[in-house]
Amino acid sequence: MTSSASRLPGDPVAARARPGGGTRDHRVDALRGVALLMMFVDHIPQNVLNRFTLRNVGFADAAEIFVLLAGYASWLAYGRNFDRVGLRAGVDRVLRRCARLYVFQAVMVVVTTATIRRWRHFWPVPVDFLEPELAHGLNSFWRVMFLDALPSNLNILPLYIVLLLAFPLIYLLIRRGLVLTLMLSGGLWVLINVDPTINFPNWLDPDGWYFDPLAWQFLFTLGACAAVLAGRHGGSLPRVHWLRVLCCAYLAVSALEAFPWSLWGLPDLRPFAVAAPDKSVLAPLRLLDVMSIFYLVQSSVVARRGAEGRLGQVMALFGRHSLEVFSVGTVIDLYARLVFTTFGDGWGLQIAVNVIGFAILWGLATVLDRRRVRQKEAAARAKQAAADRSGPALSTPAARAVVENMH
Repeated sequence: MTSSASRLPGDPVAARARPGGGTRDHRVDALRGVALLMMFVDHIPQNVLNRFTLRNVGFADAAEIFVLLAGYASWLAYGRNFDRVGLRAGVDRVLRRCARLYVFQAVMVVVTTATIRRWRHFWPVPVDFLEPELAHGLNSFWRVMFLDALPSNLNILPLYIVLLLAFPLIYLLIRRGLVLTLMLSGGLWVLINVDPTINFPNWLDPDGWYFDPLAWQFLFTLGACAAVLAGRHGGSLPRVHWLRVLCCAYLAVSALEAFPWSLWGLPDLRPFAVAAPDKSVLAPLRLLDVMSIFYLVQSSVVARRGAEGRLGQVMALFGRHSLEVFSVGTVIDLYARLVFTTFGDGWGLQIAVNVIGFAILWGLATVLDRRRVRQKEAAARAKQAAADRSGPALSTPAARAVVENMH
């Protein structure tokens, strides 16, 4: 699975944050929206559109982008909140978010299991759609609910839950220093790459979690550190010309190496023909790939303007509601795979599945965004009403601060 995403998901509050305290920056939301749609496509093996996603032009794919942005968004949503409300209240908010993630994970597990078992009453379904232990019996279902067993395509949210639970520790380390944080986190990542057997247990897979949290925590931490650095430079990463050139050169080589030449019937133009880097431990080539993409986007004025355009705003719409979009997209992916497997993957069904799928996700994001706007407007009206009732007493800064804290 890829991010079997998201919000292998972000946080709605993070989507509204202004790292530099100035004009709102939509790049993170837009990039996350792109990652979500790519994950939606990649999770349907028969979908012809997955020939055009990020994994075909680089070592990394949408999962890496999703986790990196999760770390970035977590700092905006929770890290700065710790400074305002204190560590204890901040941790409580993180735990509530983790509980919400778990609820979405549990719902997806139940829907997936029930759907496949019911579908088998009418049409044959390959056993690889669900691990045999769940396909032929529910005696081990409790293991899935306790995250002791992670079925394929349902392993991104558990990763995000673990990373978010570790965020208070990451916050404390960042407060001690970015260099110290990156050294400790990077050291653990190196250890896992040297010895991939160090992993969380997975009853369904003797190798452990497909996304090893002990390795992927480095990408999450890099995202949080990048948010801190961007906050010191007006919301963008420092623009260093030679570094941008280096990133572009690396991505060009990565694209040549990862492109499926044989699938397109083209001669193999790979300069080195290296084996695909291990995704489970976030191999160095994958890490460099996603970091290059992120740096080029977050240091680019052009990317910032593009995120403010019409297409960028559509992508940002998906990104602002990544948990819901990812979860519904995962369920749609399941039905799309069942339809293609049962009835074929001809052009008619290809068009129908993709059009219907994207339309559902767009409609969901639109409804959620309208609700968000209404809630924001209602909060503003309530705040203004409280200010009006307070009258002239609000003329002093201290009085205004009291009212502000009430909300």
